[in-house]
Amino acid sequence: MMIIEKMAAILAGSLLVGVGINFFLIPYHLLDGGMIGIGLIIHYFLGLPTGLGVILSSIPLYIYAWYYEKKLFLNSLHGLLFSSLCIDIFSEAVIDWNLPIYISAIIGGGLIGLGIGLMLRYGTSTGGTDMLAQIISRKSGLNAGMLIFFIDGCVLIVGLSVVDLTVFFYSFLTIIAVAMLTSVTVMRTAT
Repeated sequence: MMIIEKMAAILAGSLLVGVGINFFLIPYHLLDGGMIGIGLIIHYFLGLPTGLGVILSSIPLYIYAWYYEKKLFLNSLHGLLFSSLCIDIFSEAVIDWNLPIYISAIIGGGLIGLGIGLMLRYGTSTGGTDMLAQIISRKSGLNAGMLIFFIDGCVLIVGLSVVDLTVFFYSFLTIIAVAMLTSVTVMRTAT
């Protein structure tokens, strides 16, 4: 039963991440943090598919995990591949919500955070900085959602090279929503 629950969490989390990115962030060129943010930066700058950018930017962490965190490597590989696939599959969807950018930033970030948190609850992740946050959280006891928030902020600053200042500030709303929903979703299992 645990394997079925874990696969359901990976699938549901990946779908939430894919919808959040493609339906709410990309239409406004918003950024997220972490490897997803790096994938978005690669997409906006080079035109590569976002999911492919996430996979490529996650390779160094997966090499580290292969040698030092085999269980985490194996548990996160499915999340990385499924979420990247969902991101690229949903990229073909044409959405014309006409939502204000701040609403899109909050909803997109909330969906991504919920998806990431759901996967973290079942010991998997989308890879990249989610995996890094899990490693640091286990060793330090710090909240994984707050670690993701810090890393996301660093990636967002790098993103200033491809988005203007207005989009940067709305993207900050996105990472706040991601951090809040990830933290709340992960904490629910601790109680």
